[in-house]
Amino acid sequence: MGTKTSFNDRVKMQVDKDRVEGGLYRPLSAEDVVQIHETSMRVFEEIGIRVKNEEAFELFAQAGAQVGRETSVVKMDEELVMELIDRAPSMVHLYGQRPEHTLHVGGSHVYAGTGGTALYVLDPGTEERRRAKLADLKDIARVVDKMPNIDFFMLPVFPSDMDEENVDVNRFGAALSYQGKHVTGGVYTAEGVRNVIRMAAMIAGSEKALKEKPLVSFVTCCGISPFVLDDTYGALAMEVAKAGLPVITPVEPLCGTTSPVTLAANLVVQNVDTLAGVALTQLVNPGTPVMYGCISSIADMKDLKYLSGAVEMGMMNAGASQLARHYGLPIYATAGMSDSKTLDAQSGYESAITNLLVALAGGNYIHDAAGLMEFCMTASLEKYVMDDEILGMVMRAVRGIEVNEKTLALEEMKKIGPGGHYVSSRHTRRFMRKEQFIPTLSDRQSRQEWGEVGSPSTRKRAQSRVEEILGEPATTLPSAEVMERIRKEIPGVNREVI
Repeated sequence: MGTKTSFNDRVKMQVDKDRVEGGLYRPLSAEDVVQIHETSMRVFEEIGIRVKNEEAFELFAQAGAQVGRETSVVKMDEELVMELIDRAPSMVHLYGQRPEHTLHVGGSHVYAGTGGTALYVLDPGTEERRRAKLADLKDIARVVDKMPNIDFFMLPVFPSDMDEENVDVNRFGAALSYQGKHVTGGVYTAEGVRNVIRMAAMIAGSEKALKEKPLVSFVTCCGISPFVLDDTYGALAMEVAKAGLPVITPVEPLCGTTSPVTLAANLVVQNVDTLAGVALTQLVNPGTPVMYGCISSIADMKDLKYLSGAVEMGMMNAGASQLARHYGLPIYATAGMSDSKTLDAQSGYESAITNLLVALAGGNYIHDAAGLMEFCMTASLEKYVMDDEILGMVMRAVRGIEVNEKTLALEEMKKIGPGGHYVSSRHTRRFMRKEQFIPTLSDRQSRQEWGEVGSPSTRKRAQSRVEEILGEPATTLPSAEVMERIRKEIPGVNREVI
């Protein structure tokens, strides 16, 4: 019940053979998943969703939902909910400007990227935060482009030097100009969405080429927990769906504030709210590529503030990954943030633990996985480098231990015999780079060697890498002709940065 009958077959057909697959960590049993699903369906039928956008409200009414026009509450039975969910594809294909950055999001594939939207940045080597500017987004894009374990680029900061009218084109413009990975971002105005699509189409070659291989996807937080579809962001979700481009409908219930305090109840609220957003996209344009979105976390019960580095956030996003697979939907999951205000041990262990939990659970598209700290308020260039190392280790763990005749190496053991060594073995040379994660930031020198190079801390080594990248000439990925066309034809583009 609640699972697409052809889901497994479609996933097998579309699997990216080179991509690691998660799903080994399951905080929910099969029975738990069914119980959460059944409770969610009762919420749809007995409590309902308040739909604030008039056009969206009418779409639900026309689809056969029970509607209360005075309250704007929409109620649906399980049959209607699942009919709408089943219209959504089980795999969303995303593209970068470089072919190696193609992502097949769904099944148990695991990808991790940046996240946002932070208001502040921490300059390398400092402890003081300042308001983010568009030039900071450009620098972050250039650094992340060089990070091999960060798979996609979600717009990480809100530039304080941009007004709302022009922020969409400038945030997407800076990202598309200076790095080649797929770009995901939140949007603020319908006109901004349309202009971003025009810009991306210029880079892709045409609107048709963009739709076939989307370089951009959009985050529209249309659900406000508990059980409300927002007017403004509902309209933005519909705008993207009408264009047929990938859209994400995340929600962020917090245990003890906008959802009951228990993790299980939070997952029910999370499930209902994001499925309502998915249903809306399918009412607008059946087949719209859409992701189930989870940003669930907990509130600090001492003062009710949002927490981003809690282990419970990792657990709930892992559980949500199981729920998304139950519905045959790709998931936009959350992990990798820290509540620390500095790049210390807390910053590392909080990011590592939540990233590991959600990746092992098979979270498909893990955003916020790199660069964010201080309750998701601050982005750090050094932390992108440090988190890239964490993600390399995480993905090695997700890949697991390969057991076959060659990796068991019995014939090699026979050849070497008792008391021998494998240092010069061909088997060692063949497998050592594939079998082991080779760090580029972590220190594995002897104390003497470490001292001879100045005894640098992890943060200092990350700072040096940032300075090295930003010391290189800044060049745009799109051609000079395309960049000039963007500057001329897209209103509001900041020519000093883009």
